[in-house]
Amino acid sequence: MRNYGEALRYQREQHNLTQTALAKETGILQANISYWENNERVPSVENCERLADYYGITIDELIGRSFGEKLDS
Repeated sequence: MRNYGEALRYQREQHNLTQTALAKETGILQANISYWENNERVPSVENCERLADYYGITIDELIGRSFGEKLDS
């Protein structure tokens, strides 16, 4: 299974943001960002859209998925 938390953390760190700063910028609770990055929960599609829009990337890029890549069964 894909490590979504690692991909989300990577994007945040590439933008030199703390979890707290990202929460302030996006209106997402810092606790949720922590849960996602620690693979304790999976973000909703709406929150993925919000993060991808904030970073100016696609949702595929946000979760570390290359175009056309298939998930392992």
